[in-house]
Order: sequence, then C-alpha cells, then structure tokens
Amino acid sequence: MSTLTDRLNKVLDRLTSNELLSGKGLGNEIGFYIFDYPSEEELAIREHIAFLLEQLPKKRPGIRVKHVNLFELVLAHLEERNLLDKALEQARKKGDEFLLKALEKPLHGTKLAPVFEKVCDIPNHDLFLVSGVGSVYPLLRTHTMLNNLHHVMRDKPLVMFFPGRYDGQSLRLFGKLKDDNYYRAFKLVA
Repeated sequence: MSTLTDRLNKVLDRLTSNELLSGKGLGNEIGFYIFDYPSEEELAIREHIAFLLEQLPKKRPGIRVKHVNLFELVLAHLEERNLLDKALEQARKKGDEFLLKALEKPLHGTKLAPVFEKVCDIPNHDLFLVSGVGSVYPLLRTHTMLNNLHHVMRDKPLVMFFPGRYDGQSLRLFGKLKDDNYYRAFKLVA
C-alpha cells in the first residue's frame, strides 16, 4: 500500500481529471469519492486541503470548487435554528448522552441534506470537498449523510476526506468504529 504522502501527491491530478469531473467510467454510479487516511494525520490532511484549494484553480482554470467542513456546517445550522446555546446548556446539565438524543432528529441526514444543498450552491460549482468528519462525530454519521446527498448532488463529484478506513464496502471511522455499510463511493486514490 502506498504511503500517505504518495497518495496525497496523486490527489490534485485525480481531482482535475476529466474522468472525475465528468463522471466518466462510473456507469450509472454517483460521483462520490472517499479519501481515507489514518486519523492521527488529521492536521496534515487539513493542510493538504488548503493546498488543494489554492492549487485547483491554477491546475484547472475555471474550476469552481466548494469546500464544506461538516463540523462547521452543523454548528452554523444549530446556531441558525437557535439550538446551539440550548444544546450546550443541556449538555452541561444533563450530559452528552442526552444531548446526542436531543440532536438526533435535527441533525439527521434527511434534515442536513437540504442545508448542505443550500450552503453549497450546487449548480454553480463543479467539485465538492468535504472534511470535518471526525470532528462532527458522533453528532452526524457519515453513511447517513452520504445516503441523503445522492439526490442533492445530481451529477456533481463529491470527495469526502475520511479519518479512518474505507474498503469499498464499509466505513471505519478512526479505523475502529464501524459505520453501516456504504457501497456507493469509490476510493479517490489507492
């Protein structure tokens, strides 16, 4: 298996490829890609995403890229609904388990997919990079979010940076926590 550095060195070319951007070679599959990495490399991945956001327009002029940090998306959504301060107060008073239960419905993928759609302005972008998966856990489950984004993304490619392992069948957050099976994404680079 390639080292993380070797894999990261392939990401820019892959993201700017006609194949990825046009969905060629996918058959009737959706253009969801996962770049998995060891969770202890989170800071390196954040730096690399910043590098990609700087380099993508240079390598492929005219490309319209949107980066979404899921943790920031969830915080903004809770704040917009006037739930953030209430949620923090409830966590202090009643504990984390109570908070998770209370936020389960407002943060379900069916509720967040329209928020994602609005924030992303999908028709006016060509490529979507998603990060913050580890930070938003356990408030949001990756497979639930991805499943609810299928109809929202239409034919636009989405690349999720995932702190854990993806074997093409299932997601293992932090390499340990098994999420429900998710079969509808491709590994960005092996």
